[in-house]
Amino acid sequence: MTERFTVMVTGGAGYIGSHAVLALRDAGWPVVVIDNLVTGFDWAVPEDVPLVVADIADGERVRATMGEHRVGAVMHFAGSVVVPESVADPLKYYRNNTGATAALLESAVACGVRHFIFSSTAATYGIPDAVPVREDAATRPINPYGTSKLMTEAMLRDVAAAHAINYCALRYFNVAGADPQGRSGQSTVGATHLIKVAVEAATGKRESVSVYGTDFDTPDGTGVRDYIHVSDLAEAHVHALDALIADPTASHIMNCGYGRGFSVLEVFDAVDRVTNMKLLRKLEGRRAGDPDALVADNGRILATLPWRPKRDDLETIVADALAWERKLAGHKC
Repeated sequence: MTERFTVMVTGGAGYIGSHAVLALRDAGWPVVVIDNLVTGFDWAVPEDVPLVVADIADGERVRATMGEHRVGAVMHFAGSVVVPESVADPLKYYRNNTGATAALLESAVACGVRHFIFSSTAATYGIPDAVPVREDAATRPINPYGTSKLMTEAMLRDVAAAHAINYCALRYFNVAGADPQGRSGQSTVGATHLIKVAVEAATGKRESVSVYGTDFDTPDGTGVRDYIHVSDLAEAHVHALDALIADPTASHIMNCGYGRGFSVLEVFDAVDRVTNMKLLRKLEGRRAGDPDALVADNGRILATLPWRPKRDDLETIVADALAWERKLAGHKC
């Protein structure tokens, strides 16, 4: 660590944000969390990390927090993330993701924040022409969620060109798993992530799991995705912060994935192996817009950062997700 300032984590009471808080603390960084707790949980924030319950669009509260805590970098996770909901209620996504981020950036510039790390998504690519997907692939999002994130990337580019701030936009593929030490995990009720759904079924919270389509152009006919362990992803954010500090003139867009895909059936098979049970699988029709395969080309992040995956084993991801699902019974979610 080459500088001493505080990192503000927006959405730090949520799934990925709470893991980023843990990774920052483990790396010795002072942290402050700002979260409106609409989808986050106050208990997900460690007791020794200040939690400001506010919306990131509240410029007065955000700027006061930045000043009080000497914030020098922002890791921005706050926003709405459910793709079908974005189709049904697009204005919510442009308000929560694009508009609120514009307000957050205004606060950051006003307070002299130098570094900004953004939680972006592979949904910015839409249905890719080639797999694995490189960062220079065409960005043609097919839903308002992906569009709202791509609009934020454009804002970051323009703001960095006009002000003394650099940024890293990390495009996540399919995030899964939970902190191996059991400190945090995916806690949202009604989550749509495949591995989350599968371990809910494995623990009796769901009767079955659905297979949406068996006619994809993949080896077993089900959709293939690149699953990344949330703790590996969180550590990538810490390395990205180090890179921004090391060269304040450079900004980055990087995929976050392992470069290897697993099908829906392979994921369910892994859950069966870890639990020594058999998930009840229901075959259903394809969902509109689901690509056959979505896998990252992660060459850029491996070349740019010293980050190396530590948990890139499907059964490890499943086992950590399952352990957290069992622990959730002791939380009031």
